[in-house]
Amino acid sequence: MINEFEDKDLKKEDLNEFNNLCEECKNEDDSVSQNLILIGFKICKSCRASKTVFPI
Repeated sequence: MINEFEDKDLKKEDLNEFNNLCEECKNEDDSVSQNLILIGFKICKSCRASKTVFPI
């Protein structure tokens, strides 16, 4: 089982996915990676709140 994970190489594109850049407002925030894990969207906490209040 360990050999399966050793064979996988992380690519630079995969690592760029985890940057803390919000897709909505283009600001860098620590909550972006947390929201990516929790809800699957790369948005900061302020954009998440605004999408909750104004969903359009």
